[in-house]
Amino acid sequence: MAREKKKNNGSGLGFEAQMWSAADKMRSNMDAAEYKHVVLGLIFLKYISDVFEEKHSELVKRKAAGEYVDPEDQDEYIAHSIFWVPGKARWDFLQGSAKQPEIGKYIDNAMDLIEQNNKSLKGVLPKDYNRPSLNKERLGELIDLIGTIALGDKDSRSKDVLGRVYEYFLGQFANAEGKKGGQFYTPRCIVQLLVQMIKPYEGRVFDPCCGSGGMFVSSEKFIEAHGGNVDDISIYGQESNPTTWKLCKMNLAIRNIPSDNIKWNTEGSFQKDLHTDLKAKYVLANPPFNDSDWGGDRLKDDVRWKYGTPPPGNANFAWVQHFIHHLAPYGFAGFVLANGSMSSGQSGEGEIRKQIVEKDLVDCMVALPGQLFYNTQIPACLWFIARNRDNTGLKDRRGKILFIDARKMGTLTDRTHKELTVKDIKKIADTYHAWRGDSDEDSEVKEYEDIPGFCKAASIEEVRKHGHVLTPGRYVGAEAVEDDGVPFDEKMTVLTKQLSEQMAEGEKLDKEIKKNLNVLGYEV
Repeated sequence: MAREKKKNNGSGLGFEAQMWSAADKMRSNMDAAEYKHVVLGLIFLKYISDVFEEKHSELVKRKAAGEYVDPEDQDEYIAHSIFWVPGKARWDFLQGSAKQPEIGKYIDNAMDLIEQNNKSLKGVLPKDYNRPSLNKERLGELIDLIGTIALGDKDSRSKDVLGRVYEYFLGQFANAEGKKGGQFYTPRCIVQLLVQMIKPYEGRVFDPCCGSGGMFVSSEKFIEAHGGNVDDISIYGQESNPTTWKLCKMNLAIRNIPSDNIKWNTEGSFQKDLHTDLKAKYVLANPPFNDSDWGGDRLKDDVRWKYGTPPPGNANFAWVQHFIHHLAPYGFAGFVLANGSMSSGQSGEGEIRKQIVEKDLVDCMVALPGQLFYNTQIPACLWFIARNRDNTGLKDRRGKILFIDARKMGTLTDRTHKELTVKDIKKIADTYHAWRGDSDEDSEVKEYEDIPGFCKAASIEEVRKHGHVLTPGRYVGAEAVEDDGVPFDEKMTVLTKQLSEQMAEGEKLDKEIKKNLNVLGYEV
């Protein structure tokens, strides 16, 4: 008999962390990169089985009540966008076999059966559970653990239990893997900030280095939270890492987000752009920082390099121009880059940045606090590009750039990592939207104004004087010191008195030391 599922309270009081802790103990000597696919594949399988079983139970009851329905008719599930799960792929069958030595073979078979019966999952699911190196006893324990959590029933779906577990595990694996893990995972707070700044309500959303799909998931959450219709956006993406592409497809599938336009090839977005004709209203991305192995020497005359040929040794400005190339006439792009992109003058990067600034494409620059990423300690920033900045319905921002210095924001979550709080994200996003003229009703910034040390709307003429360097600290100035109302002369009198007292105390202490040294026989 299958173990009874625990009901989730939906309060976010740590069941994700408890589940991770328990799952991680089973890892033994297995590398996190390898264990990741074992765990996430099972979580995915548990979810679609839960969704299926809920519908199956409903059909069984309806049939018993005399309705002409068949619980084993695949079309009954397809009609409701539910994945068809064959009998030997259902969670109850697998959990009932969890203690058997053949459990790895049963799971691989389950994954095969699901792919065969659901076209959108073809070639996506992990199928290496029967390998000798995977401890079958630990695998059975992991199945029992995951079996205790209700993931796909109606109540759990309404609380996005699976989304929380999946996202939490992605972050934890990124942390455990270090540099390698970060290539597919952008910290949630950064994704949320990008989405809050861009506001992707309708149109095409494109991420040409989409990793595990966090930008798409967050965009859909944003629309739902603001009462919009998720059917008003369509997503497009590309990924060069096949394993990461599979994670993305699963991440979208569990949220019922169509992923037909999420493409994969080994060449990557630069060498083989699979969306050549796409013009997207929104581009959201976190490309690899300072990538030196992007094949730039083979693309010197590419049509995308309208503002200058990017250096072969650094892909930063290849990404910037790739994003701009795919923007629709009134599109917005928000993306993460290493801080060096704001000031580097090496290998022609300064000239490319100058051309982009002079074409009036840069809308906003945000300097981020350190320690936000799992995979790198390189300081990072956010770029926001707008194709036409006299947008209908927004303020005319031509000839100006908004600079926001958020380096002092963020809260430590452990000794080595920070995250932006909800309050931090709201302050940055509200400031940007007040400046561009589309503030929400709940915005805490009704009218934009420069705040020393935090934000400044600078003219392009001012940016020219700084050599087209886009580092916010150059423009926002020093934070204003609060005036305590004490006149300057009075402050100086107090400080002078304090200094005299400290000097007198120092002289007294010096005499005492000399006296003691003389007593001990030392000449001073």
